[in-house]
Amino acid sequence: MKMPPFAFAKAHSLPELFNLWREAGEDAKLLAGGQTLLATLAFRLSEPSVLIDITGIAALKGITETSDTLRIGALTTHATLGTDRLVKAHAPLLTEAVPLIAHAAIRNRGTIGGSLAYADPAAELPACMVALGASIVAVSEAGERRIPAEDFFTGLLTTDLREGELIAAIEVPKARSPRRSAITEIARRSGDYAMAGLAVVFSEDANGLVSKARIVFFGVGDGPIRAAKAEGTLSSAHITAASISAAQAALSADLDPPADMHGSPALKRQLCRTLLARTLSRFSPAAKDAA
Repeated sequence: MKMPPFAFAKAHSLPELFNLWREAGEDAKLLAGGQTLLATLAFRLSEPSVLIDITGIAALKGITETSDTLRIGALTTHATLGTDRLVKAHAPLLTEAVPLIAHAAIRNRGTIGGSLAYADPAAELPACMVALGASIVAVSEAGERRIPAEDFFTGLLTTDLREGELIAAIEVPKARSPRRSAITEIARRSGDYAMAGLAVVFSEDANGLVSKARIVFFGVGDGPIRAAKAEGTLSSAHITAASISAAQAALSADLDPPADMHGSPALKRQLCRTLLARTLSRFSPAAKDAA
């Protein structure tokens, strides 16, 4: 199909964007990487009156750090996210996640802000943000608003963004103690959306006991799913075969996956148990000794 007709404008600053957006009305759409938007236009799933290009807005760019946080601009591409030294130092989970996102051409154009705003339940980055305890910085004419990632994703393809808001940046808290992380997924082919995926972040104390574990699944619900019961089984425990089995058993209370084109709820639960064992086993004493 052909795209619908629409007007086009480009903003070079946030004040200019808000003026254009106000004049265009609620039917306007914002264009960043366009890797989702252009597909919806081609299939006429979206028919905006105006397309506003935001790629020239400097306030939405850059990766910087403070003493407490890593701030990632919304226009940061997946490719840049995967190679940035600050991201690798303070949020290596994101570095590991990037190669799992679609294909190189999409990673070169797609942006972190676009991925989070679209909120696809099978996407890697929303789950990573929940696992990292990140905050989404939303900006409007009224100013900035910080939303915990865990509260940002409100349902299937929906977020807590209000009318007239867009994502300006993501703030990831720096770890105050040694932090371990990993992401794993199962997909039919490389580059496909995950049938099921898992992002894990946890800290260890001086004795190697787990503290502050976050276990977040994706591709098995309407958004990122935090497995609180499984997290509880790991608290103050070493990662061993026994604690991994206990965490797997706890998933029955954490997950209620719907059937989809990839399989039944039972299959999804089994994939999640497998992913949890694979991921946590990377941090078992035996794995550490082998490394």
